[in-house]
Amino acid sequence: MVTNLTASSHRSPRSFDHVETWVFDLDNTLYPHHVNLWQQVDERIRDYIADFLKIDHAAAFRLQKDYYKRYGTSMRGLMTEHGMEPDDFLDFVHQVDHSPLTPNPPLGVAISRLAGRKLILTNGTRNHADAVLARLGLDRHFEDVFDIVAGELEPKPAPAVYDRFLKAHGVDPQRAAMFEDLARNLAVPHRLGMTTVLIVPENSREVFREDWELEGRDEPHIDHVTDNLVAFLESIAATR
Repeated sequence: MVTNLTASSHRSPRSFDHVETWVFDLDNTLYPHHVNLWQQVDERIRDYIADFLKIDHAAAFRLQKDYYKRYGTSMRGLMTEHGMEPDDFLDFVHQVDHSPLTPNPPLGVAISRLAGRKLILTNGTRNHADAVLARLGLDRHFEDVFDIVAGELEPKPAPAVYDRFLKAHGVDPQRAAMFEDLARNLAVPHRLGMTTVLIVPENSREVFREDWELEGRDEPHIDHVTDNLVAFLESIAATR
């Protein structure tokens, strides 16, 4: 179990002593990777692409992953390459069964012990975020959700998204921390001055992710790595 592993041994990672705003990604960050709720979304994206472009599912899957890697989301790729209007896409792909998620009281307690504001920054929709937070029993702990629509349909890791988020909520990045499951989504926050935490899969359980999505824990823009968010947050609260 990795509860507090610094990503780069040759330098000192940023601390949390100064943090007054706590920014969390949603999917695969506030719930474990092995729940694989996002796999449902992944499959619906593939189905949408197959129907929208009138191609078979194998071709749709390849295109989906190519666009996801190059554009940050498959939706952005479809908009850029094919002029797709996003509303139907967003509605369709987020119609998933949230029942695999169950309340997580220990996580709620750990989040509540963090002094300061707590915000969600997600490439998903607000409706999806609201459903996830409600199922986890965490909705009362967060001030607001900044979703893909608030980001003007531009996803992380595009720098403009973080600028819009910071401006919309009056966040000082020099006094903020961000928790994410994709290392590439932490590069810009770190450059802006945030303390960064990468959430990795617990132990070695199977997760349905691309290899490149699980890379990056040794990059210099990663201050901390953990596979146990509750224990990690508890350790922060204990030292502040």
